[in-house]
Amino acid sequence: MYWGTKTIVWLPLFLLLLYFTIRTYKWKTVTVILTLTLTLLLSDQFANLAKSSVKRLRPSHEASLVQVIHTVNDYTGGQYGFYSSHASNTMAIAVFLILLLRTRYRRIAMLILPWTLFMSYTRIYLGVHYPGDILAGMLVGGVLGWIGAQGCGYLFSSVYK
Repeated sequence: MYWGTKTIVWLPLFLLLLYFTIRTYKWKTVTVILTLTLTLLLSDQFANLAKSSVKRLRPSHEASLVQVIHTVNDYTGGQYGFYSSHASNTMAIAVFLILLLRTRYRRIAMLILPWTLFMSYTRIYLGVHYPGDILAGMLVGGVLGWIGAQGCGYLFSSVYK
């Protein structure tokens, strides 16, 4: 689970998704990557803003749970955990790419959603998030992924006439 949460482990999946995107959008892939990057930036920064505003301790930092919480390799994450940026970012990527690639790759969700669910679950397993942190992150990420995909579609219709 410790390695399952690391981005580098998922590089083959990211390269496959990039291949699907290039195959679908050709030179318009630049617009897709720029829009996805902006979507991820917003997702990550909203999560950081929520953590610093809400200031709810992670389970791994909660004094009453320290003795019972399961940690791996002494990984405890930052001090605050609401809401999960991992869950938000992975869901934003998932929704964004599913919406953009679903016409050509009808089963793309079957490839991407298990990754999103697994990545999110690892955060609970590692003891750095409560389930509510994950659900809130997935909700925010899903909304931002949808907004990003809509923005990308708007750019396609206005820039590539």
